[in-house]
Amino acid sequence: MKSYEKKYQKYKSLIDRKINSCIRKNEPISLYEPMKYVLSASGKRIRPLLIVLSCEAVGGTMNEALNAAVAIEVLHNFTLVHDDIMDNAESRRGRATVHVRWDSNVAILVGDELVALAYRELLRTRSKAIAQVADVFTEGVVEVCEGQAYDKEFELLQDVSVNDYMLMIAKKTGKLFSVSSEIGALIGGGTEREIGALRSFGTYIGRAFQIQDDLLDIVADEKEFGKKIGGDIIEGKKTFLLIHAYERAQGKDKKLIHSIIKNKGTSRKNIPLVKEVYERLGIIELAKQSIDKDIRQANHQLEKLRDTPAREMLLWFSDMVLNRQF
Repeated sequence: MKSYEKKYQKYKSLIDRKINSCIRKNEPISLYEPMKYVLSASGKRIRPLLIVLSCEAVGGTMNEALNAAVAIEVLHNFTLVHDDIMDNAESRRGRATVHVRWDSNVAILVGDELVALAYRELLRTRSKAIAQVADVFTEGVVEVCEGQAYDKEFELLQDVSVNDYMLMIAKKTGKLFSVSSEIGALIGGGTEREIGALRSFGTYIGRAFQIQDDLLDIVADEKEFGKKIGGDIIEGKKTFLLIHAYERAQGKDKKLIHSIIKNKGTSRKNIPLVKEVYERLGIIELAKQSIDKDIRQANHQLEKLRDTPAREMLLWFSDMVLNRQF
């Protein structure tokens, strides 16, 4: 396990360096300064790592996948910048968001430029499958935007079903995971079977990742999580937990959950009450079971690949998602 952690840190620092060097201009300052600010925030680089490991798992190399890995991370950051404007978010990764530190016009333009930068990096990839890679990448942009549209629509609806929620996260969160693993497999020259297996692997991992995110909001250690617990409840966000609780709850519990949905949130003092409802109705256990099932399904997809160190590291990667605290 330690060797995988070491390799992850090595790959992450290579990706970080490459990301930091992909902006070669300084002017106009109003554009490039906030862009550098966004890309200097050191995230976990999960999506780029997925591209690299998927490429290696079918016989490709880190270097072949590096430009695409940078592209997916830049694209991911575009979604964060624009999402933060729509959500009126004040902080991201412990720092002021772009629209707060500068303004909304700057943030919109920075997001637009990040999309262009993502394509520029992607198209530097040397691969016979570059047309297919670009097609998959573009479909990713389309579906992430659709997912965000559903998410914003859900804020206005009283009644959102579990199926509605699953469709939304498949697009908003899951799609970039499946795009990453599929692009890695395409660049590495994988067979149809391998590409399909890795695409499915990414789909399951992406869904598990989002539901884990929902779960961590109520059960994580605040210090490790890096933000205050219960933010989703305060905002009245329709998560896996809230939707399932609304479907299962009765009496006083139903009233409490309904008031959160109706009022688009609640006060911090109600967080322990909601957590207690989740525990009593078995919602926390249900979320854990769903995550565990998706991780097992993801790992089952890897059985279709040849036995390589990269495949083993993908198994380590899925375990990291299952047990993460960030």
